[in-house]
Amino acid sequence: MRKIPYHLLMLSLILLTLQICSACDVNDYVDQREQMVKEQIIGRGIQDPRVIRAMKKVPRQDFVPIRLKPYSYKDTPLFIGDHGQTISQPYIVAFMTEVLDLKASDRVLEIGTGSGYQAAILAELVRDVYTIEIVPKLGKRAAATLERLRYKNIQVKIGDGYKGWSDRAPFDAIIVTCAPEQIPQTLVDQLKEGGRMIVPIGRQLEAQKLVKVTKQGGQVKTQEVMDVKFVPMVKGGSQ
Repeated sequence: MRKIPYHLLMLSLILLTLQICSACDVNDYVDQREQMVKEQIIGRGIQDPRVIRAMKKVPRQDFVPIRLKPYSYKDTPLFIGDHGQTISQPYIVAFMTEVLDLKASDRVLEIGTGSGYQAAILAELVRDVYTIEIVPKLGKRAAATLERLRYKNIQVKIGDGYKGWSDRAPFDAIIVTCAPEQIPQTLVDQLKEGGRMIVPIGRQLEAQKLVKVTKQGGQVKTQEVMDVKFVPMVKGGSQ
């Protein structure tokens, strides 16, 4: 019987241990995600079964910095950038998604790609997602994450969210994940007839309101649905 060199034996044991630990980590995240959905999503009144399935499926830990992965399924936003950017609290992601009443055939514009997590949730529900990020580093990182997770129905653009994405408009729905001081008219103009938009409105250090916008019969209606706290929406950037 051929004797295996000691260093090769130890290397094999190390690799096997890493594989086992990796599998344990994955299973642990699945359990945490299930618990998060049960307590933070369903437990707070989210009812749309498609939204619930998406929240159960998308691996939030893949969208946060390595040092914060242990906190991936906590009931809190997490920092993802150098200038205060965050990945939203899971419940807020689910709530904003549900409010849009999305259909499988919808085309959705997201303003503020951030980590890419919200875009991934949307991509589980609709035909096409177009998402704009003003910070190049964040946008490129999100695009790489989404590509690695094999999302084929998401397009990421580095640019000014205030301008929307005119050559892809009109959209069935628009979701804004950063707070302008008032509803951007350009985004309203890029909504289809019957379109819906959800957007936080207000200054950073003042009370902000999550507002649902509907466009029907040439009229624009707004409804305040929740008090929120988002990072400010920034103007500028390339198109």
